[in-house]
Order: sequence, then structure tokens, then C-alpha cells
Amino acid sequence: MASVESKALVESMQRHLFFSQAKSASLATRHDHYRCLALAVRDRLLRNWVDTADTYTREHVRTATYLSAEYLLGPHLENNLVNLGLVEAARQACTSLGLNLQELIAEEPEPGLGNGGLGRLAACFQESMATLELPAIGYGIRYEFGIFRQQITPHGQVESTDPWLAQGNPWELIRPEWSYPVQIGEHTVIGVAYDTPILGYGVNTANTLRLWSAVAPEAFDFASFNAGDYTRAVLRKMQSETLSKVLYPNDELDQGKRLRLS
Repeated sequence: MASVESKALVESMQRHLFFSQAKSASLATRHDHYRCLALAVRDRLLRNWVDTADTYTREHVRTATYLSAEYLLGPHLENNLVNLGLVEAARQACTSLGLNLQELIAEEPEPGLGNGGLGRLAACFQESMATLELPAIGYGIRYEFGIFRQQITPHGQVESTDPWLAQGNPWELIRPEWSYPVQIGEHTVIGVAYDTPILGYGVNTANTLRLWSAVAPEAFDFASFNAGDYTRAVLRKMQSETLSKVLYPNDELDQGKRLRLS
């Protein structure tokens, strides 16, 4: 028999299919259903997240700040289901909708925010501090393309782009109101915050991972565009956004060394 929580998840998923995905069940793809489940789970996660932030603010607590160049978080859906105690309810909800929970979990791309031990350690610290209910916030960079996809061919290693954000990320919220100028030599970029809740296991505490995306102060040079120089019109935008494009740019060239340092 379906539990009360599984019935509530079914209602949430159906609501998000219509209001968030603008799809009917007959037109929905497996990825649409994944997003609906992810958003339904996020709805439940947001209450803990907002309450946690409110408590920290109201009580004027001291907050630990963790800085890392990378965070190897792994996919969020299954982890959040476990931490919220919703695995069985989600399985029942999916079954009642003719879906397979494991197939939806497999739809989530690996966040391209970390590479190895450093990134995994940073992610574990975030989860541990939330589980121990320690006030903390993690800061890093929101890499649009992560590091790279790797394939081994008869001719050796082949690297390609990792477009992990191509279909969006239902776990993050953009915070355009928290944007700050960063001066790097004579060049200025704007850091825009994207927040992701990091829930502790078996507790109501959800801390924040705040990742920064680099954008240009003026993304479009209208004068250059009007003069027919279309490349120059968006050059500043391209130069600024390079900072948060990939995790570790190739540093064999001088430009790559400078980009890593920046």
C-alpha cells in the first residue's frame, strides 16, 4: 500500500510536470520525469534550508567558511532521498506513475565541479558539517563544463567537452542580488552567486554551497555591434566567462597558467 508521503510525492511530481516542465505525461521524456522528482524532493529540502538560514541569522551564529577550488559532490537526487528518508516513498511514487526510480536517478549528470581527492574531501566536509549541525558555508567556482569527458581509443586518450549543465541544474538557485565585482589586474569581472543546499543525514539542517559564476560587467558592446564589429560586441563577455568555463584549463601554455591563477 502506498504511504502518505509517496502519495504526496506523486502529487508534487504531477504538479511539476505541468507547471515546471509544461508537459503532459504522454509527451514527457525520462529526463522530464527526473526533473519532476528532483523538484519534488527539492520542495521538501527547501523548508529545511530556509529554516536553517533563518535560524543562523536570528541567532547571530558564527559560521565556518570553507574554500575549495573544486567540490566532487556526485549526483544529488539519490543522496537527498537518503538524507530525507524518502527512498522507499520515492520508489512507491515512481511505481504508481509507471516509472523506475533507479532509471530516474541515472538520468542526473555528474556535476562537473571536482576531479579527485581534493574535491571529494571538500564535498565530504560540507555533508559532515551539515550532519553535525555546524553552521557552515562552502565557497567555490561554478564550472560550466567541468573538466572533460575522457574516452580511451586505440589511438590513446581522447578528451571532449563535459556539458553537464546543458539541461539545467534543478538543485541550484541563482542569486543575482548577490553579485560582486572582482578586480584582476586591469580587468574586472562580476561574480554571480549560485546556491545549492547541502542537507545533513537524518537532521533538519541544510547548509549552503555557494558557487560563483564569472560574467562581464557589460556583456554586450552595443557601439561595436552597431558598427558591424559583431565579434568585438561580445568579446568582453567571452573573456570574463572564461574564468568559470572549465575546472582545470591546460597549463602547458602561458595563457593557461594565467587562467589557472586567476
